[in-house]
Amino acid sequence: MDRQAEWCEVFERGRATSLLLFEHVHAESRDRGQAMVDLMNQYQQAGLQIDCRELPDHLPLYLEYLSILPPAEAREGLQNIAPILALIGGRLKQRACPYYQLFDALLALAKSPLTSDSVTKQVAGEKRDDTRQALDAVWEEEQVKFIEDNATACDSSSMQAYQRRFSQDVAPQYVDIRAGGPK
Repeated sequence: MDRQAEWCEVFERGRATSLLLFEHVHAESRDRGQAMVDLMNQYQQAGLQIDCRELPDHLPLYLEYLSILPPAEAREGLQNIAPILALIGGRLKQRACPYYQLFDALLALAKSPLTSDSVTKQVAGEKRDDTRQALDAVWEEEQVKFIEDNATACDSSSMQAYQRRFSQDVAPQYVDIRAGGPK
């Protein structure tokens, strides 16, 4: 039970170390849905029927898909996600989490020049998104105001506070996998 709690703490709290691949590529954009549909079609063409409740871009599910492909195609599939693997691995290494070694092993299988050390500078300045304060800020509800003087609404301190609300949050790191590395 402790290992399961540790796993959830590492990979399911915050976006930075999420195992949902498209979270790192598309975040919340509309393109994410179409990318998932396309990935599901790839799974079906390979004869893989998904009967679990996991999203198709979940890394363990993607690795299962790669395991049924010929070795060259599987390696290419790993190379396609190498920048994402390096980014997650780098963040885990920065947090002194030994799971980064799994990501380096996948990168080695892909024969990728990237490792978790490749993104050290990029992740060094990131603010952690898995702390209680960061999670609270994401889920904090806005106060509803029904009547406000429209003439002063844009100049009000409440509007400025609203605009600054997420200025210190970790921004999603978009990865252009076509270019072979982080943007």
